Amino acid sequence: MNSPADLRAYLRTLDAETLVELLCGQADRDPELRHSLELRAVTQGSDVAEAHRLLDTAVGGGNVDYGAKIGAVLDTLQRLLDAGSSADLAPLARRTVDDIGETLQRSGDHSGELADRLDRAVELYARACAARPPDPERLADWILEAVFAGQGGPTIELADFASALGEKGLLRIKSTVDEQLADGGAGRRRDVAERLREELAEVRGDVDGLVALLSAKPPRVETSLKIVRVLRAAGRHGEAIAHAARALALDKPEPEPEPEDETVSLRRKEFDADPNRHTYAALRTAAVAAGRWAAHQRAASARLRELARAGEQGADEFAHVLLAEGRVDEAWHACVRFGASPGLRFELAELRSAEHPADAIPAYRARIGELIERRDPQSYREAALRLRKLRTLHRRAGSTDEFTEYLGELVETHRRKTRLIAEVRAARIALPKPRAAQPATS
Repeated sequence: MNSPADLRAYLRTLDAETLVELLCGQADRDPELRHSLELRAVTQGSDVAEAHRLLDTAVGGGNVDYGAKIGAVLDTLQRLLDAGSSADLAPLARRTVDDIGETLQRSGDHSGELADRLDRAVELYARACAARPPDPERLADWILEAVFAGQGGPTIELADFASALGEKGLLRIKSTVDEQLADGGAGRRRDVAERLREELAEVRGDVDGLVALLSAKPPRVETSLKIVRVLRAAGRHGEAIAHAARALALDKPEPEPEPEDETVSLRRKEFDADPNRHTYAALRTAAVAAGRWAAHQRAASARLRELARAGEQGADEFAHVLLAEGRVDEAWHACVRFGASPGLRFELAELRSAEHPADAIPAYRARIGELIERRDPQSYREAALRLRKLRTLHRRAGSTDEFTEYLGELVETHRRKTRLIAEVRAARIALPKPRAAQPATS
């Protein structure tokens, strides 16, 4: 064997038990390797193994037990990724995506909570791939198989996987897309290929190519808005303004695709014209009453998700919709991913703090800092109360030392704010001793 590739090929032919024996033997001879493996086993291995066990015992379907186990696996992935784990989490994340996708295929229900968890699983898989990129061509093959699979498969955006795919993976996807489009057929597979062609142009920075593809489509408001966003992102503001002006001049109401209840049709038009939490709620009320919500929910939710990705308050609207439907965890993850306002993040952190204290800590710290900056007695009093709750969160999360350090830095920074310090004492929070002055050095 005269190359790393030859060695890798040989190792892949070995069974797991043989690889374990080889690795343990080398670890016995290399204390540094042994320490690294032991550390990974203690801090990460147990969590990942438990997540795999949950997937092994989960029974696919719409039952509560399955949803709870999938939620626990997703929370484990989220926590390890947020902590910057060095473990390769991509296999677990991919398995989770595949498991949920297969369950949705069997159930045929593509509009409920499990469909949203599939979206979350894809997001986590993309993060895991970015942290520890797998083989780019194998990743490309998985993406192609998933997007062409049909209804029930995951919704995948190439931008999320672009860094892991690299040029090699993107070229593999482009080759398949070109072949599909060259066949000249129609139907769903061609629609998917055309969407992938647009996404390829976007992730590779081909602004002119993407604008040309979008301009060739039938004129629609959402297509024109995307062209404007693409041009603005590229710094071509004059062209963006000119295109927006042309789109406004040509804009006409779109015909309803099929006969629909008059109220539902009206609410859908209102939502399409101004997608937000209020028009979404009105559409939901009308569609549920008419027994048509399943036909509208997925598209309306996808539209709000797209706006959340684009920013400009879209994250708040999307998270508020999820929160109104009682999907608190999904609302929280939308806030984290898309960058919602601090106020909404704090509201959700409070709702989730009992079960997810570690997630709530950054939001509480941000809230305390905001209150202190207001520099008035009422805000100082509220900051002290939030500080006491933060102490409880750190205790539940097992990070009491971090709270002590944070409190010491806060008191040192704001030691001249006597009213604030008095409120902290009144909240029965023990203040750290003042730091000893450091001797002057010559």
